[in-house]
Amino acid sequence: MDYIICEKPGLFDLRQTEVPKRHSDEALLEIKRVGICGTDLHAYAGNQAFFAYPRILGHELAAVILDVDDEAFQPGDKVVVMPYISCKTCVACRRGKTNCCTNIQVLGVHTDGGMQQKIAVPKDLLLPTKNLSYEEMAIVEPLAIAAHAISRAEIAEGERVVVMGCGPIGLGILKLAQIAGAVTIALDKNEQRLQFAKQQLGVAHTIDIGTDAVSQIKEITNGDLANVVFDASGNQKALESGPQYMAHGGRFVLVGLSKGTLTYNHPELHAKEATIMCSRNANLTDFKNAISLLEQKLFPTESFITHSVHYSLMINQFDSWLNPETEVIKAMVEF
Repeated sequence: MDYIICEKPGLFDLRQTEVPKRHSDEALLEIKRVGICGTDLHAYAGNQAFFAYPRILGHELAAVILDVDDEAFQPGDKVVVMPYISCKTCVACRRGKTNCCTNIQVLGVHTDGGMQQKIAVPKDLLLPTKNLSYEEMAIVEPLAIAAHAISRAEIAEGERVVVMGCGPIGLGILKLAQIAGAVTIALDKNEQRLQFAKQQLGVAHTIDIGTDAVSQIKEITNGDLANVVFDASGNQKALESGPQYMAHGGRFVLVGLSKGTLTYNHPELHAKEATIMCSRNANLTDFKNAISLLEQKLFPTESFITHSVHYSLMINQFDSWLNPETEVIKAMVEF
């Protein structure tokens, strides 16, 4: 079978190997689609945290079961893979927070992922998705991350929400915040992504982050600023600027990940009695919420997936996806 490995930053290689043999607690899957996310782009560029090379990328997976020993599944079933392998015994797992397990192994990050024709994974990572297309299945994971961030923030109807970064995760947060009844405000420097948020998601307020965003948010919120601010960019400058958009008594949710040290002004945070929280990965409930969102056709999958290519051609395409001029929102690899 074929697989694609990232040997080191900037270098992919297409190789062949034997079909993996599954263990009794695993299912053998045939990969159908792999969504490309910021983690993959950052890994290829050499600036992804928690990463080591060489690595087979890919954790946004749509697959079909080839072989399994489990009454809950049958060969031919369409499944989404929850790519987070947790230890089930650490302090986080014991409290049900498997998404931040102290020993977590994320497919495509800590261990080899789905950029291969076939893969064996633990059965307890599989979710049946017979009502979704392969394309919809492959965007369940990023929408689940957005769902987890919304859950962490505990958004109330009518609250004002700012989302910094209109990539795949940020767009998911904007849509789910709308569904929760929030007034949404999108910040980005990419006009194409701001237009997507406005035209495809119905976001009323879009702001170029290179302008005086604070003044514009004050105008939108009658001077109050935002009850909740999400960073979905992972950009250090954005992560450090988030509190200035936040109202007194507000929450700042760090969804994006930066490798560097972040610096904040404590008096500013203290005066606002700010809550700063991180949102990492997603749990089973978040995945089910994402699947439900897609089953109800509440997310514009077709326009969201802007680029698609067969795996045999991916290596020659990947560099272009790093270029803003390519106008990638979500790239998809077909197997």
